[in-house]
Amino acid sequence: MGPYQGSLMRTYSPKASEIQRAWHIVDAEGLVLGRLCTEVARILRGKHKPVFAPHMDMGDHVIIINASKIVMTSGKSEKNMVYTYSGYPGGLKSETYQNLLDRKPADAITRSVAGMLPKGPLGRQMVKKLKVYAGPEHPHAAQSPVVLDLSAAKAR
Repeated sequence: MGPYQGSLMRTYSPKASEIQRAWHIVDAEGLVLGRLCTEVARILRGKHKPVFAPHMDMGDHVIIINASKIVMTSGKSEKNMVYTYSGYPGGLKSETYQNLLDRKPADAITRSVAGMLPKGPLGRQMVKKLKVYAGPEHPHAAQSPVVLDLSAAKAR
């Protein structure tokens, strides 16, 4: 009998019924796009929880308000491009991030966060827990969201 057979350790894997989902609210006014999105992606994925399991959707819900007041540093909003491809020949469309932020600020944040999450059905499920609003109003007051302080994501 080996030295470890008497006290067998088991890896804990949480059940779907045990997952507790909190609601967080983030005010994006004056925050840098990339710094905000990395923190939001971490919370949507559930990496801040001690029971994190990479094969499950463990994350919390995140509400982002004032998406239209987000900033990008060192002129990146004019330099970086956003591409959409229809799948057809000649169907590649491009625009600057500044144009996208002016037109649909919620889409700019959602795209950035989705790019930081896993690809496939698991990642798509995680993105559904992200709610982005251009202004200060949101319809999720009944969920009593907790304010998430991301002051480290401010432009320096």
